[in-house]
Amino acid sequence: MNTPPAYLDDDQIERLANLLEQRAVPFRGFNLEALDGYLSALAVSPGEVPMAEWEAPVWGKPPRWDDPVERAEVEALLIGHRNMANARVRHGNDDLPDHLAPLLWLPEDPELQDAEAEQEDDLDVGRDWALGFFTAVELREAQWDQWLDENEWMEDIFDLFDRLASGEMVGEDPAEPATPIDYRERLGIIAGLPDMLADLNHYRVDALTPREPIRRDPTPDRNAPCPCGSGKKFKKCCGA
Repeated sequence: MNTPPAYLDDDQIERLANLLEQRAVPFRGFNLEALDGYLSALAVSPGEVPMAEWEAPVWGKPPRWDDPVERAEVEALLIGHRNMANARVRHGNDDLPDHLAPLLWLPEDPELQDAEAEQEDDLDVGRDWALGFFTAVELREAQWDQWLDENEWMEDIFDLFDRLASGEMVGEDPAEPATPIDYRERLGIIAGLPDMLADLNHYRVDALTPREPIRRDPTPDRNAPCPCGSGKKFKKCCGA
């Protein structure tokens, strides 16, 4: 039996990435980056989404596994990635362990040089991650809409993710043409992902934590002896 890991190591990440490229991407499922964004959104979702519901969009269409052993391996990798995303959102930029970092494609050297630098704005880094994030949002869309209506700061985060997904920044006047975002702005948004996810998680935990009602002792009858022990009637003492 495959035990899901607390996070994926490099070999497991490579194995999962290869499985997705073979079994998911050809059928309009997720690549590794999209899966990471998807699971990140599930980690901060206002409503719990069971695996039986969230796994289906990963593959695009139901895959056929070679045998139960392969199926068990894949399930363990997916749950391990989910565990990794759940752990990630409990950290901000300052204390995020390297092994929990978001899984996005970036050039080997983000500081592009010469001819590469001239074409840097054609690189849509973060796009698949953001598209995966928004796919998960759709699974609990009504609850997300309520949170967004109540929290302007959350809308600001979603606007940044939308820039990664669309490659454009919409101005204050929606009728005006959107402004394309450049490679450097994409890198800036990606660098802030841990803090933004941590903020969303903090809100989620606070919003979903049950509140104990304040219980007050019953007020004595006004003509009853005061419970303070003075011997006076309550209405002539503490109840005055």
